[in-house]
Amino acid sequence: MDKSWDHETKIAAGLIGCGAIGTVIAEAVDGGKAGDIELVAVYDLVKEHAEKLIKGLKKKPVITRDADELITNSKIQIVIEAASPEAVRQYSAKILAENKDLMVMSAAALIEEKLFAEISDIAKKNGRKVYVPSGAIVGLDNIKSAAIGNIEEVTLTTRKPPLSFEGAPLVEKKKIDLSTLNKPVVLYEGSAREAVKLFPQNVNVSATLSLASIGPDETKVRIITDPKTKTITHEIHVKGDFGELETKTVNQPFPTNPKTSFIAALSAIATLKKISENIIIGT
Repeated sequence: MDKSWDHETKIAAGLIGCGAIGTVIAEAVDGGKAGDIELVAVYDLVKEHAEKLIKGLKKKPVITRDADELITNSKIQIVIEAASPEAVRQYSAKILAENKDLMVMSAAALIEEKLFAEISDIAKKNGRKVYVPSGAIVGLDNIKSAAIGNIEEVTLTTRKPPLSFEGAPLVEKKKIDLSTLNKPVVLYEGSAREAVKLFPQNVNVSATLSLASIGPDETKVRIITDPKTKTITHEIHVKGDFGELETKTVNQPFPTNPKTSFIAALSAIATLKKISENIIIGT
């Protein structure tokens, strides 16, 4: 962030995406749980979503007519993307070119090499930062540390209830009737890169994990749907020069969006708080 900022002044933020995650982030900012951050503008493709979001806030941000109006707002210093991988593709370069920092919730977009290189170059040129919260998994700090050395193997096993996978391209292509499942089914085994294409709304964690470790082609992903579970579980196994690491996260899904975990929004809030703090704990 701009080194000239007075830490008594709040960091002005804009929000693109006013769905489940965007709403939780906005409410946390409004309630002071995200540190010295102030939400000044919001945008959503569906204007009613934005209107619904600001109704619950004490400090009312402006609803912009389009994303460009938000991006070019001179007050805004950081833009929070909580919409979709497509929003990252459309707006990330513009945001950084406008000398604003960016927080990306739809990390799946970042494993596209051309896009990653483009936004990396613009961010470096303009002295901007792109923040990718840990999301719905634990242990990312240690995995980043391990990646300084040699990592041989990274595996993610994700287990979710059938409802979480409704509309996923692989489910649609194979015409899987999720409502008839009576036992766990392995939907996919392969690379993180391919997992993101087949489950774009479900496995942002695989993208984040791969970016923090050995890349989307070498990171292995196993996706299971289980009709007997109501939670979202992510198990990670990492092996390398440092030794071995295993983590397991059992998350509650959003009531309004079963495809994602509540902890993902909390992770974004913690990242915003970290940005505005003077003492940073953790890697």
